Amino acid sequence: MEDVFDPKKNKAFRTGKVQRWILKDGDRLIGRIAAFTNTKYRNKGDDIPVGGMGFFECIDDQQAADLLLDNARHWLLSQGMEAMDGPINFGERDRWWGLLVEGFYEPLYCMNYNLPYYKNLLEDYGFKPFYHQICLSMFPKEPYNPKMWQRHAAMAENPDLHSERLRKNDLQKYAADFATVYNAAWAGHGGLKQLSKEQVLIMFKKMKPVMDENILWFIYEKNKPVGIFVNLPDLNQWFKHLHGKFGLLQKLKFLWLKTFRKNKRFTGLVFGISPEWHGKGLDAYLIGEAGKVIQSDAVPYTEYEMQWIGDFNPKMIN
Repeated sequence: MEDVFDPKKNKAFRTGKVQRWILKDGDRLIGRIAAFTNTKYRNKGDDIPVGGMGFFECIDDQQAADLLLDNARHWLLSQGMEAMDGPINFGERDRWWGLLVEGFYEPLYCMNYNLPYYKNLLEDYGFKPFYHQICLSMFPKEPYNPKMWQRHAAMAENPDLHSERLRKNDLQKYAADFATVYNAAWAGHGGLKQLSKEQVLIMFKKMKPVMDENILWFIYEKNKPVGIFVNLPDLNQWFKHLHGKFGLLQKLKFLWLKTFRKNKRFTGLVFGISPEWHGKGLDAYLIGEAGKVIQSDAVPYTEYEMQWIGDFNPKMIN
């Protein structure tokens, strides 16, 4: 989380500003909040300047929450903003985004987790839902729907289609292929932006130490990338044993855990199909190709959760 507020590590500082507050009752910390502006932050339909608030933590006390939220709101007004979205991240939407209102299970790495009373604190202040973020889970070792396998078999008859697992020794190629499909499938949805090959390569290099090639899948029509299914082990299954620290001893412990403790849970980052293949069954082909490996004894995962999907994308939810 510290990287979010480090101008050297967060590119959002190039086009935005941040202010943070903590709230104390005597010597007792009882709340925190951050507010931010970003000239590149846009949602479909925005016709006024919109700022953000996030990293909101507070005791179950409306007066305390109002004080924190007032500080964020007044600062945003001073910066020329006319609306406040939150809780969101100062940066990309794949982390620290949204308020948990249902399904209070063990959180994924870099996903917000809050107690149920937060919904009342925010709604009583005046916040209203903008869209709902749906996180879907499943047990990947259980049998898949037979209809999915029928669609997979039909697509497998196409000689121009083939699947590949990402190879960590060729990140340049897969970064370019990822950018091609992502920009066709996702850029423009819910404010998501185009990604360059260079941006993806930086992301892949950061992910490389925890990548598992068995859960990173690409589909090609001849040599053209047309589908991506990118997942990672749930890092919280290791990091929760480090108790919020990551010094030298914790880094050594992390390496030990990663080597000797099987991670039973993995999480979906991106699933995308090029638009020309929508409705043709390529999604089933991609899931089936990955599933044949994930369901094998060689892969340890027994739980799967997809990162959030906005309710503005019902096709993906279905």
